[in-house]
Amino acid sequence: QVPLVESGGGSVPAGGSLRLSCATSGDSYSTRHMAWFRQAPGKEREGVAAIRSDGSTNYAASVEGRFTISKDDAKNTLYLQMNNLKPVDTAMYYCAAVDGRIIRADPALNARGYEYWGQGTQVTVSS
Repeated sequence: QVPLVESGGGSVPAGGSLRLSCATSGDSYSTRHMAWFRQAPGKEREGVAAIRSDGSTNYAASVEGRFTISKDDAKNTLYLQMNNLKPVDTAMYYCAAVDGRIIRADPALNARGYEYWGQGTQVTVSS
């Protein structure tokens, strides 16, 4: 089991910023692919941003240029910097991880490709 603990959610006005954090631990940290997903009420979970074990990233088109995913290996922490937030960004945000050594394909923004999930942190953007 891989612990994933999100924090940093909150309520902000449109145009505001938040930084989400996902603290984790475990021996497989250096080989993990990690990602942020979000789910709004009544909608399916969608991929927001992913970062592979080699540091390469990809983003959903809806957040490209506004959100930045990064990780601090010394702190075993994943981040999501969210700028210019919009009401449509309102959702529960989840951190996800999978050990890159046991998968055959890059999961990217496909939720089915991730094995471990955090409990989520709520982000609410008011207009």
